[in-house]
Amino acid sequence: MTVDQILSLQPALADFLAEFADCFGRAEPRHHLERYVRGQLSHLQRKSVEPIALLNNIAPRTLQEFLSSDVWDHARARDRLQQIIARDHEDPKAIGIIDDSGHPKSGKKTAGVQWQYCGRLGKTANCVVTVQLAFSSFDTRFRTMLDTELYLPESWTEDPARCRKAKVPEEIAFATKGEIALALIDQARNAGIEPRAAVTDAGYGDQPPFLDGLEARELAYAAAVGCEIRFRLAAALQADPGDPPPPARRPKGRPRKKTGLEDRVAALPAEAILAALPEGAWQDIAWRQGSKGALVKQFARVCVHRTGKHGRHLQSCGWLIGERPLPGHSGDAKYCFAWGLNDLSLKELVELVHVRWVIERFYQDAKGELGLDDYEGRLWHGFQRHVALVMLAHCFLTLQQSYGPAVFEPSRGAPARGFPPRGAKKSGRAAAQGA
Repeated sequence: MTVDQILSLQPALADFLAEFADCFGRAEPRHHLERYVRGQLSHLQRKSVEPIALLNNIAPRTLQEFLSSDVWDHARARDRLQQIIARDHEDPKAIGIIDDSGHPKSGKKTAGVQWQYCGRLGKTANCVVTVQLAFSSFDTRFRTMLDTELYLPESWTEDPARCRKAKVPEEIAFATKGEIALALIDQARNAGIEPRAAVTDAGYGDQPPFLDGLEARELAYAAAVGCEIRFRLAAALQADPGDPPPPARRPKGRPRKKTGLEDRVAALPAEAILAALPEGAWQDIAWRQGSKGALVKQFARVCVHRTGKHGRHLQSCGWLIGERPLPGHSGDAKYCFAWGLNDLSLKELVELVHVRWVIERFYQDAKGELGLDDYEGRLWHGFQRHVALVMLAHCFLTLQQSYGPAVFEPSRGAPARGFPPRGAKKSGRAAAQGA
């Protein structure tokens, strides 16, 4: 944004941040909140503490203390953000999107840092990883980040002295990324946000305990899976005759061993199941408009059951969805398992699966425009606070892009309205539909 644009948005920004005032206690942290977020939204090339402080004509140490030692509750600010979304942007078809992101770091002292896969770089690197939960209306008109949590590897949780130096809370124990994602979902639901379904990539779709957790919470999902993940065809299970009757007992010899369902019905890789479908099962489906026209590929689905450890049969039944390029086009085949979404057509499932682009857009905005990767501190809560403020800035930016300045700016001579504007969602969508 240009300086003029930031100046024009200041009244709306002040109204937005006023919703979070009681999360920051004293007046000084509340002032720093507005300065920091204004810096994140500014034209600055790098959104770290020093440039933001200079933009606001204050000492860099002032903002360093705001992130590291001032008394305020970033978790409470996160809760407030979720409550606002639940209050003003509820959507019975809303989607929760789960992903993680790597943030390159130098050295060994930043909380959570180690050599691990960094999606931003596309390779293993020295970085920290965060797990994110995003929110999107089904039409993707309103989309923002709900929550994020720093992943703490076992190399950290097994070294208490190292954790103390980085001021990692003592109650933080090792948790897989799937366990962190489930905790983020629980937190959002406690705040009143009830997504219609969760969408995630194969990094989570290939974790059976994570999918078990979603099903235990009765939360429908569409999860990308690897080509080697095994399923059992529902049709083959229905045709299974079961064990034949035992033969007449023989006076000698061992009794015949019973077979199990796992022995009678083979568990097949996703790739093999989709490859065996007839050509007529595949449909050309366009799921949205891209910069070069409609995005179109071929899709097919088949009803399957998930398998557990060592090929154990699971009652979990849903759609295995295959995706492949159009004939004559290049590209890789992809696979997805959808559970709890039997009422959706194949086209609707395809549209749901591809809502994941929302979180990629968040990364572009948060890293390219709002300084998500520009935090230079090492402490646990400093990083968490920085990310929480990025979330606030992104939500404000999304509201401006989704509903426009008219939502925030009072008509001439009318008193200023508080934030968030009552009925903004309805009026914004009605205007969009009537356009």
